[in-house]
Amino acid sequence: MGSPPGDAPHSKSSQSVYWSKSLKIVGVILTLWFLVSLGCGILFRDFLDATLPNIGGAPFGFWMAQQGSILGFLILLFLYMVLMNKLDRDHGFEEGQ
Repeated sequence: MGSPPGDAPHSKSSQSVYWSKSLKIVGVILTLWFLVSLGCGILFRDFLDATLPNIGGAPFGFWMAQQGSILGFLILLFLYMVLMNKLDRDHGFEEGQ
């Protein structure tokens, strides 16, 4: 991977900090994705059904497996976009410069 567009290339330490923070963001997003999709829809379904109210006549765990995980995925995509744009701005890797 080459240096980003701009006047001066970024230092190796700046790039390694950027890479480290980027991997941390991806790790958090993947963990949340696992908890929302597999956790809420399958692993914790019985607990969710017993403790949370029904949504649209369906138990909450079933709803999470069918609809909630899709909405959760869209929220995670938006969160990833916001966090990575902030990280890019902080380290001078903005698009369009």
